[in-house]
Amino acid sequence: MTELNFMDLSRQYEGIKEEIRQAFDDVCSQTAFVGGPFVEKFEDEFSSFVGARHTIGVSNGTDALFLACKALGIGPGDEVIVPANTFIASAWGPIHAGADVIFSDCQKDTWEIDPKSVEDCLTKKTKAIVGVHLYGQPFDVDAIKSIAYENELYLIEDCAQAHCAMYKGRPVGTFGDASGFSFYPGKNLGAYGDAGAVVTNNDDIDSAIRILRNQGSHIRYHHEKVGYNMRLDGIQAAILSVKLKYLRSWTRRRQDIAASYDREITNGHIIKQKRPAYVESVHHLYVVCVDDRDSFIKHMKENGVLCGIHYPIPCHLQSAMKKEGIRDCPNAEFQSEHCVSLPMFPELTDVEVNRVIDLCNSY
Repeated sequence: MTELNFMDLSRQYEGIKEEIRQAFDDVCSQTAFVGGPFVEKFEDEFSSFVGARHTIGVSNGTDALFLACKALGIGPGDEVIVPANTFIASAWGPIHAGADVIFSDCQKDTWEIDPKSVEDCLTKKTKAIVGVHLYGQPFDVDAIKSIAYENELYLIEDCAQAHCAMYKGRPVGTFGDASGFSFYPGKNLGAYGDAGAVVTNNDDIDSAIRILRNQGSHIRYHHEKVGYNMRLDGIQAAILSVKLKYLRSWTRRRQDIAASYDREITNGHIIKQKRPAYVESVHHLYVVCVDDRDSFIKHMKENGVLCGIHYPIPCHLQSAMKKEGIRDCPNAEFQSEHCVSLPMFPELTDVEVNRVIDLCNSY
């Protein structure tokens, strides 16, 4: 029996490798390794794809959130609300900027950031909310944006898993003051190394981040601010330009696979993520909850299917986090103890999808 991996990036490469090799050769021929025309080209393409005024290519998704915080003036003495049910990088951005992170719970059914919990986290020190479009499904943008507006807070979208996702017919990444995207290799749009971007419609934020990412400099050897070396590589940008052409078709395939899982996994021991009608998920992950995770994963593995866990420890319980004033996040804690990620990547065959479904139903 052939073992089915949770993710297989080699299949995608086989389909586009000639274009990738040509892109690599083009960058090397022009020696445009850091910044330059290939980065500018991808920035323009991604802005058009998302429907935003500006894309600023940076070193990775974590740095994207950090630079967004710095450009918004978030720093020591400020508090930023972040959902506990997310990858830890969602919290690193404001923490590295010097702010304190206050963790909110997720909703019990959608597993996205809970507006009621966000309201409970508000204090006089709150300056921003980081909303995460977790697993590729948009959070309730209107509810979170309303809280931000009423309390004069910034809204930062974490779109690391949500390239191409739609909220009420509009692409995510265009609702907040700034949005962070990751192009880590395993993302729906992934580079062949670390890469990321900040997306914004605000000209001042765009200008600030372009200076901050480049050693605090807009003109070479003239350093206007204390800056950072957080630029996007030309090779990664060229690879992303190749892959961006395929993103919509890859997304449709993910959605087809998810629809099959939605429709045909009927085991009552398996809880699926609620998906409101007004969101269009891109299914970076297809996460379910099961009563006994170890036995479920063992059942799948013994039958040749490997699953993942995203995420086994919620952010507020991580050892690196300050424990003073940490509130309980029961929904995030339940999720962390019961979540399992089923195989999900566009190159899965129908036979493999049916195999996953049959195993889930026989658990």
